[in-house]
Amino acid sequence: MPDVIRSRLRAGGSLGMLLLLTACAKGDAATQGDSGAASATADSASADAAPARSVSLPVSVNEVRQGDLVLSVSTTGQVRSDGEATLKAEVAGTIDAVLVHPGDRVKKGQALLRLDPRSFDLAVLEAEAAVAEAEVRYQDAIAPDSIVLGRAPSDEQRRIALTRSGLQSARVRLDRAKLERERATITAPFDGMVDRVDRSAGERVSAGETLTRVVNLAAMRIEASVLEHDLPLIREGGVATVTSASVPGQQVLGRVTAVLPLIDSTTRAGRVFVRLTNPGPLRPGMYADVRLESQRLSQRRLVPSRAVIERDGRPLVFVVKDGRAQWVYINPGRSNGLDTEVLPDSGTGTIPVEVGDHVIVAGHLTLTHDAPVREVVADTARTARGVRP
Repeated sequence: MPDVIRSRLRAGGSLGMLLLLTACAKGDAATQGDSGAASATADSASADAAPARSVSLPVSVNEVRQGDLVLSVSTTGQVRSDGEATLKAEVAGTIDAVLVHPGDRVKKGQALLRLDPRSFDLAVLEAEAAVAEAEVRYQDAIAPDSIVLGRAPSDEQRRIALTRSGLQSARVRLDRAKLERERATITAPFDGMVDRVDRSAGERVSAGETLTRVVNLAAMRIEASVLEHDLPLIREGGVATVTSASVPGQQVLGRVTAVLPLIDSTTRAGRVFVRLTNPGPLRPGMYADVRLESQRLSQRRLVPSRAVIERDGRPLVFVVKDGRAQWVYINPGRSNGLDTEVLPDSGTGTIPVEVGDHVIVAGHLTLTHDAPVREVVADTARTARGVRP
């Protein structure tokens, strides 16, 4: 206690002590009041901040759409090329040059292998000489009669002279020699890729021996097996979606070009030909999973099949509105595994979801109604939109 206050207390006696104690008490009360007010303010701020710290669960969404629901039949098939040419030697000879290697892309008419041309050139020259000799004999046969009689030989006389001179057969031999010279160069029958080359330069080959193989990678088809009870559902012109384990995550579109009439008596399955619009990574010989269009339901309200769950035995979807997941009971119709049709409510006659609504497709299995959510990734897995290629 300061000396001034002590002196005043001694001078004032008991009254001064009482006043001093009263002032100290008021000061302590004021201090405690300020501390309490600050504590109350902090508690209030903490209470206000509590809702702001509520967790928004990350979810994946997709939009409700209006479109065609494509029902399909799933099966397997093998990829084949329309052009798989095994090229063989058509004439005997010695290989002069191999102009391509396996894996080379070639154009139609491009030279692949060439036989030694010298023997073929000589054969052509020999045939041309034979033709020239035959023409001389032909002229010798018809000229004397023309000079003596003073008139041109008749058609019959020309025919007899042509046969006797051997001109016709000489011309045929010349054409054959020229053809064999052309065949001495092996060319690509279509645009494609060289699959293999079986011969080397300097080898002697006979007619009929395999030389090389070319595959057309642009014209591809799939031969798919379809069980007999599903075969009537497939129609020509329908869309086909093709996937393969060798190229995961990629899909190729095609079109059904033929439903073959015969059923295999052992497998009880028929065959369907699918023409691929753009083969992409598919190669001949691959096995592929094929989804064939069997029926198209036009202009339906569609949600992703992954969005549909059940609560208390009733199907529903979660629709994101203002950052919260609100469940909406639906009346589901037919589904193709990717999309599910939403039918009008039996009571109100209206469809409870609108085109463009964001429905949750991942992260919704344990959600509650009106739970705060956060859209993180738009789902892109729905590739079969019913759009014709």
